[in-house]
This record gives sequence, structure tokens and C-alpha cells, in this order.
Amino acid sequence: MTEADKNGFLRHIKACNNASLPGRRVPFYIAGQLAGFADTKIIPALDAMGLRKGDVFDLPNPSVLESLGEILASQGLYRPHDELFDVWGPQDGQPPLGVIDRGALPLLGFVGVGVHLNGLVRKEDGLHLWVGRRARDKRLDPGKLDHLVAGGVPAGLTPAVAIEKEAAEEASLPADMVRENAREVALIRYSMERPEGLRRDKLICYDLVLPDSFQPVPADGEVEEFLLLPIREVVRLVRDTDEFKFNVNLVLIDLFLREGLIDAASPEGRALRQGLSGDVTSVCA
Repeated sequence: MTEADKNGFLRHIKACNNASLPGRRVPFYIAGQLAGFADTKIIPALDAMGLRKGDVFDLPNPSVLESLGEILASQGLYRPHDELFDVWGPQDGQPPLGVIDRGALPLLGFVGVGVHLNGLVRKEDGLHLWVGRRARDKRLDPGKLDHLVAGGVPAGLTPAVAIEKEAAEEASLPADMVRENAREVALIRYSMERPEGLRRDKLICYDLVLPDSFQPVPADGEVEEFLLLPIREVVRLVRDTDEFKFNVNLVLIDLFLREGLIDAASPEGRALRQGLSGDVTSVCA
């Protein structure tokens, strides 16, 4: 791998880990647990709700989270998705603290959980990947390349159930095909400043090997078209362009490492792997 190759991959890791916390944001606690980091533009609204406790905000009653999100939306501080997401505390494996509209997650710096599925086809001439092109009317990264299946995990759903749901809605994949054959392969974390706010995302990644005869069909209008690309072309697109949606690049870099397209044992491979875990101390030095 040349120096240009290394920089091509590493720039995606750096771009998705550009947040410095807390920075100008204010730590946001729920029932005494650090859950997020409030954007400066909503600080007056949170102060008006009486949530200030010294240098932090503290919401003692998690049951009012949903209504807090509704108040912020009514003040024009974000555009709601009309879909509830779980709000998580600082420790993995603990129950969610409450629920809030998906659109409020970046404003409050709450962790968002998503699922991504690599749709793989192993042909005689090598590995291929199904790639979707996002619809031009999507509010986030319209027209960008994406995975065969990807989406957020709504409140109350497990990642396994969410990936089945997204697979049916986005690519007409039968639920039993996903349930029986999709394999969980990676967990990716990042903290990124975006126009919509702070993305502190946790991505649960899956591989699904599909038969050569399978043809995905867009079902919910979120995907414009599907393309089956040789993996070497996908590597080139990730390395040399910004054609893919920002976080899809991270999931694909993980795939390249696992498939031996990037040497995972090399210093560069180790740096990439470290960055995918959300630990970018040396990667971004």
C-alpha cells in the first residue's frame, strides 16, 4: 500500500472523528448519568427549562425526554423525524435511559445506534459488493453511495430485528434470508461534528453472502438504484473519492481489513483498526 493509499483511507477515519468533547458543548446528564453533550444553540432553551446544574445540564426524570424533544422541535431547533430512538447511558449493556425523536440525537450529543449490512457476492473472478445509491430527496447525503442495507435502530428494537426490517424495506430481502445468514462482524464507533450536530454513533455491522442470482429491489423509495461492483472498484472509490456516505466508508474499511485487502497486521492496518473503535489518539496525531 502506497503513502497515497494510506492517506486515502485514514482521511475517512479522521473525518468521522473530528469532534473534541466536550468542546463548547455542555455535558448533559440524565438521572445522574452522562448521556450527551448539548449543542450551544439549544443552551438557552435548556436553561429556560431549569436544567442547569452548575457547568452541566441534568434531567432528573428520564420519562420527560420525549416531551423535551418535542419542545425543542416546536421552537424550530431541529426538524423531527417522527421516529423515536433509545437514549443510552455511558455504559454498554445497560437498559436505555429513555426515548427521544431521532432528529434530536445530534443536538443533544446522544449516542445513536445503527446497523449496516455488506451484501457480498463471491464470483469466480473475485468478491463483489452490492451498493445502493441514496435517493436524491434524502435529507442526509442525497445521491451518495451506500450499503445494500443500512439504517438506525428505532426505540425498543434490537440490532438483529432492525437489520431484518431495513433489509425488507430497502432491498426486498426476505427476513429468513437475513435472519439465518447475516453474520455480525464488527462494532464501529465515532464522534463527528456534522451540520445536523454531534454524531456519536455506534454501528453494528453484518456480512451477508448472497447468491449470484439474487437481485435487490428498492422497496421504500430511499434507494435510487443498486449496483454490483467488484471489490477492487469499491476499494478505489473509498480510497480516492467521497462518493460514499460518510460513515459507510468506515464499515467498508473494516471489510477491507477483514478480507485482506488492507494488511491488518501492518502499522497502517493497526492504525485504521484503532480508529474504527473510536480511539483515534495516534491516528489523528
